Amino acid sequence: MVRSNKQCRAASNPMLKALLSALLVAMAMSTSTVAGSNVARADDELQSLTKSARAAAKSLVSDLKKELKTALKDGGPVHAIGVCKITAPAIAATTSEDSSLQVNRTALRVRNPGNAPDTFERQVMENFLAEAKGGTELGTLEHAEIIKTDDGNRTFRYMKPIPMAAKPCLACHGSNLKPDVTQAIKKAYPEDQATGFKPGELRGAFTISKPL
Repeated sequence: MVRSNKQCRAASNPMLKALLSALLVAMAMSTSTVAGSNVARADDELQSLTKSARAAAKSLVSDLKKELKTALKDGGPVHAIGVCKITAPAIAATTSEDSSLQVNRTALRVRNPGNAPDTFERQVMENFLAEAKGGTELGTLEHAEIIKTDDGNRTFRYMKPIPMAAKPCLACHGSNLKPDVTQAIKKAYPEDQATGFKPGELRGAFTISKPL
């Protein structure tokens, strides 16, 4: 590059060189601060959404347990199957409306085909299984992130494992089901895959999302 005499004199002036250096540093710091601010805002957004998702999952499981315990008390496991088929989706819909999130359940082995996992959900649940195999308790795990969809939009995704509980889940999801329970499941869910679980295993997961 060819420089003019003025540029050469400017470059050789110590005070001017110091001023130019300070200006470059200030510009770099300003850029770094803006980038850091954007990262901070992204972290705040994710933390806020995750907090809301945790609360929604907690609300869903609380309401589901309440309904199932009542159904089991009133008519046993067979009655609970019918109640769960109708009530569980309704509770999920109410929780979604109250939280402004899309709240649902999924599993690697589903009872209701409508709850089959998408690619993201399957991968996260497989990661849960891998961590559990490594000794981590399922109940302590969760996954939250903001992803970009194929159309370029951003979506918040959150998942929380549902460990298999001894009560009341074994009655309808365990290995030794009563004949009337097996018959009721086949009638309500002809494509059922959700039996044969042991306490502590990954029964499924809460899956929560929100387009941003």
